[in-house]
Amino acid sequence: MKQSIILVAICALGVSQADVSHLHLGTTPEPHAPANPYVFSYQAGRAPGHVDRQHTEVSDGSGVIRGAFSYVDPKNEVRTVQYVADEHGFHPQLSHQLEDSAAVKAAKRKHLDAYNRIAQEHANHTPGQVAIAHAPRGSAAVIHATQKHLSAFERIAAEHAAIGAQQEAQRLALAAQSEHSEYENGQYHP
Repeated sequence: MKQSIILVAICALGVSQADVSHLHLGTTPEPHAPANPYVFSYQAGRAPGHVDRQHTEVSDGSGVIRGAFSYVDPKNEVRTVQYVADEHGFHPQLSHQLEDSAAVKAAKRKHLDAYNRIAQEHANHTPGQVAIAHAPRGSAAVIHATQKHLSAFERIAAEHAAIGAQQEAQRLALAAQSEHSEYENGQYHP
């Protein structure tokens, strides 16, 4: 805990004194100076005296960064990733081969089978042809929900139509009353 607080304090101090000279708002950008070389490394752990992750990174100032980080995975095995970051992107190299679980392998197989079946159906489909035979069919629950939705939609549409008709009748009555009162007071001006 104490190490975390010290690391956060050092990071906050570094951010507060960060070089922002490259930010030029509303001015012509200046050519970029070459990057400064740097090296950093840290180790951390969840228990005192126990390191379960580490990171090291080196830049020679040419724009190429090389580094490595390690961690302990849930199976209590150390995993290391070495990387190079350059103008073409981030290029990791794993120290271990990832292997799918049985469930993931089965899901991939099922997905591939479905993909191939659908691709075959689409390959046999001629343009302009309606594929009614392959249209999805709703379950009883979907059909019930659809009917319930349509019923509610029709009820609400009828209520809105009635409210609209009532408001239009009120508007016409008000207009007629206003026109009638103008005739009575002799104030009608066409």
